[in-house]
Formats: sequence, structure tokens, C-alpha cells
Amino acid sequence: MGDTDLVRPLGRLGVPCAVVNAADHLVAYSRHTRVLIPSLDAWTESSALVDRLLAFAREQPLKPILFYQSDADLLLVSRHRQQLTEEFELLVPEADLVETLVDKARFQHFATELQLPIPKSTLVSTMSKPPKMDLSYPVIVKPRVRQEAVWSSVGSHEKAVLFESRDRLLEAWPRIAATGSEVLVQELVPGPERNIESYHAYIDGAGELAGEFTGKKIRTLPLERGHSTALEITDAADVAALGRHVLGALGLRGVGKVDFKRAPDGRLCLLEVNPRFTLWNNPGSVAGVNIPAMVYADLAGYARPEPRPIRRGVRWCDPILDKQAAQLAGIGYARWLLWAARCETKHAANWDDPLPFLRKRLIPFVTARWHRAMQSVRRRSRASRGA
Repeated sequence: MGDTDLVRPLGRLGVPCAVVNAADHLVAYSRHTRVLIPSLDAWTESSALVDRLLAFAREQPLKPILFYQSDADLLLVSRHRQQLTEEFELLVPEADLVETLVDKARFQHFATELQLPIPKSTLVSTMSKPPKMDLSYPVIVKPRVRQEAVWSSVGSHEKAVLFESRDRLLEAWPRIAATGSEVLVQELVPGPERNIESYHAYIDGAGELAGEFTGKKIRTLPLERGHSTALEITDAADVAALGRHVLGALGLRGVGKVDFKRAPDGRLCLLEVNPRFTLWNNPGSVAGVNIPAMVYADLAGYARPEPRPIRRGVRWCDPILDKQAAQLAGIGYARWLLWAARCETKHAANWDDPLPFLRKRLIPFVTARWHRAMQSVRRRSRASRGA
């Protein structure tokens, strides 16, 4: 249950994949995709999607191994784990911990109890105007549970929305209240998005650290509080040490991504923990730590691939979105194109897996340009005949 950034790390191990996604999604054209299972909305059609998964699994000679990449898929797998484990091999953290980590308010309370370095925040109901809060502005507002279709009604593609003052927050409150959910209001950690660094790990069922790496963002779209469009694998000792501490304090077993933001004074502030597979697993696998392959080997009963010494500087980008992000950041097209061409991993276009880019990006682009050119020729032809 994921995209090309989950399929490719498995494909590098030679694992054929059945993918749960839309028929026209990029991942449907990957050379590692053997079967496409039409997806349903994991938020609103979870029971029907579970039935579809079980029906597929029952037709297989051995239990398939189930991977999940989004919050919606994580919750579906966790909440239906009893049914799914009858037909699938899967690794998912303890149910209550999953609910705590996905729910930002519960996580904030839990992290405070564990004395983890989180920014100050408060949970606010959207049923009335926000009360006076013991927070310093500017603040960011984000949904209690990330559900893109609902949060987009706020009128922003950002994961969280920044407010410089209480007056600005009150002005935007009707749009926020329209989501019909509680929101978390949190003090802003100053600094650009490139100050967001992350720790990625797989902790096996015995509680042993099987593999880890660190990384940092380069660009997002929008430029602030947006979705990652370019990132880089690092080898930051302080990020790794604090990441291990956070996952150890949580008692997590499975895969985990811990996001920090480095404050101007160098402190690492904890933003969130995601107990699922992410797009980072693609560049991580090229950099020497293939977490999906390790999980696959453990669940299939094979020898686990040993992590190699981390290769710092491996980059990933989504060329379509990062072109826009670079333009907004004032980076010229030629300079960006040279940089993107040298990226070791890409969301759509990889040399060892070119069809997703060709079928979904290049061919439609060339076809559209051809049709526009032909329309222009026909218009000129009609105009010359009329003259």
C-alpha cells in the first residue's frame, strides 16, 4: 500500500510487488509492479478495502507481506490487524501507540509526560472561537489527525498554517472551523524548512535496532510547511542519538520516522513520529540502509540484508513538484535541471525503472505539445485559405 518510493527498495531486493493504488498512478507502470489491486479510500471505505485485500491474499500460495505508507493505510492495517494477520504477514506497532502517534494531541500529551523536547502547544476545539492561549506568536495550526481532503478546505496546501498574531488567527478561524475537527495550535520553531531533519529506523520484534539513517529536507512545496520535494541523506550523530532516545522512550517496535526541527541555537525540537514506511526509504536504500528489505526478510524468514556504511549526500526529488519549488526559491531552470539530473533517486524518473516517468509524465507532455502544434498549424492553414 504505497507508491514508487516503497516499491523500488523492495524491487532492488528482487521482490515482486502487488500494489494497492489507482490504475493510472505512477506506481502502476513500475517494472517492480506485478499486480495492481484497485484502491479504495482508506478513510471512508476501510471495511471494503480490507475485504478486497483479504480476497487477494486468499488467492496466493503463500501469505503476502503487507506494507503501508500513508497515515490512512497505517490506521487501516492497525485497526483491522486481527483480520489481516489471518492472511498476511505484517509488522505494525502496538495498536494504542499507533493511535497516539497519529493523533497529534495525544502525541503531544504523551511526549510531554516522557519529557521529550516538543514545542509548546494546546488543543483547540473548532466549535467556538479560540480562547486566549498561553502561547507566544507566531503559531502554527495543524489538524489533530492528518486527513488531506478535510484539511484542504482551509484553503492551503500546507501541512500547517502560520499565524503571526491572534488577530490573523481569528480572521481565518471560520475556514478552520469548517473542518469540523479539533486542531493543534503550536508555537513556531523559527527557521526555514531545510532546518527539518529526520531519523529513520527499523527496530525488530526483539527490540534490537536493525538499521538506521538520518536525513534533512532541501525544499518543500509550498516553501514553508509544505510537502517534501527534495531531500538528502545525512549522517548526523546528534539527530541519530536523539532519534534513538525518542523511539526507545516510546517503546516502538517496527519502522519509525522521527522529525525534528533545528532551532537557531542548534537545539533539536521534536515535531512528530510516523510509525510507517515513507518516501525516505527509497534514498535510504541507495545510501546503504534498505529498511523495507530488512522487514521483508524478517517476515519472510530470510537472512536479513546487512546495512552498509551510510553513503552521505544521496539525494531524492520529485522532479515535477521540485521544479516549482526551485522556481519559487529563485533558482534558475538550468541550474535546477543540472542539480536534478544528478539526484541519485527520483519519485517518478529512475534510470532502472523508467516507465512511470515515460508513461505518466513524458508521453502525455509530448502528446499535448504535439496536439497544440497541430492545432496551431490548422488555424494558420484556415487563416491563409480565408485570406
